[in-house]
Amino acid sequence: MTGTDTPAVPQGEGEREPHPSDSLRTFGAVVQALREHAGLSRNDLAAVVKYSKHTVESVELGRRMPDKAFVERAEGALGNTGALRKAARHLSRGEAGLAAWFRRWARLEREAVSLCTYECRLVPGLLQSEAYARALFENRIPLLTDEQLEAQVAARLERQRMLHERPTVPFHFIVEEAVLRRRLGGADVRREQLDYILERTARRNVTLQIMPLEAEYHSCMDGPLRLLETPDGRRLAYSEGQESGRLISDSKEVRVLQQRYDTLRSQALHPKDSRALLERLRGET
Repeated sequence: MTGTDTPAVPQGEGEREPHPSDSLRTFGAVVQALREHAGLSRNDLAAVVKYSKHTVESVELGRRMPDKAFVERAEGALGNTGALRKAARHLSRGEAGLAAWFRRWARLEREAVSLCTYECRLVPGLLQSEAYARALFENRIPLLTDEQLEAQVAARLERQRMLHERPTVPFHFIVEEAVLRRRLGGADVRREQLDYILERTARRNVTLQIMPLEAEYHSCMDGPLRLLETPDGRRLAYSEGQESGRLISDSKEVRVLQQRYDTLRSQALHPKDSRALLERLRGET
C-alpha cells in the first residue's frame, strides 16, 4: 500500500490514477513561466532544447522527469538564471500506480520493522494475485484507461516484493472470511487467489489469521486498519476509505488502534486454523 507522521495525506491500496509529484509540477511551472517570459511557444522551446513539443508539454505539466540534457538546454534557452538547475536538484518522481494519499505510507512500509493489516473489504494488496488485482482495477469507477490499469497492476506486484526481499520483517494479516468467499473476477480468479495466499503465507515471516463469519465478538468494526513500527521505534497507523486515506501519528490514537488490533488477533482464528479454512475454501472452488 496503500502509503507518515503528520496529518493525513489525501491511493489504498492505491487504486486511483496517481498525480504528478509536487516537485515535478513546481519545476514544470517554472519552465513554463520562463518560456512565456522569453516569448517562446512550446514548439520554439522544443526546437532549441532538441526535444519534441510533447516532451516540453509533459515536463511543464509535471508528468515527466526531465533528464540532465533537457535541464541544461532549457537553462541556456531561458536566460541562464540558474533557477532550473537549482530546482532540478529537488525533483522526485511520483510513484506510478500509487494514489496520492497512499504514497507516504507505501514509503514507510519499505522501511518498517513490522507491519500489521486488517481488511474487511478486499484481499490486502500485499497478498493479491495478478488476476485478482486486475479484476479489482477493471471494476474501478470511473473506468481506468489500459495504461492506467497496467500501471496500477505493476505497482501492486512491485509492492509485494517486500514479502520475500525482507525475510526478517514480520508481516501479519487479519482478513474477514467474507472477503475470501467473494468471487471477484469469477471462479478461476478466486481459485488462483486462494492458492496465491496459501503460497505467500507459507513464508515464516508472513502470518495470516481469518476472522470467521460466525465470530460473536469483533473489535475492529470501524473498518480496515494498518499499523507499522519504524526503525526508530515509532508506531504509526493508516486508515482508508472512499477516495481518501489518513496517516495517523498521534500516539494516543495509535495506541487505541493497536489495542483494537491486538484484541482482534485473539478473536480471529489461529494461523493454523486459518490455513485449514483456506484449504477448505480452495477445495470448494
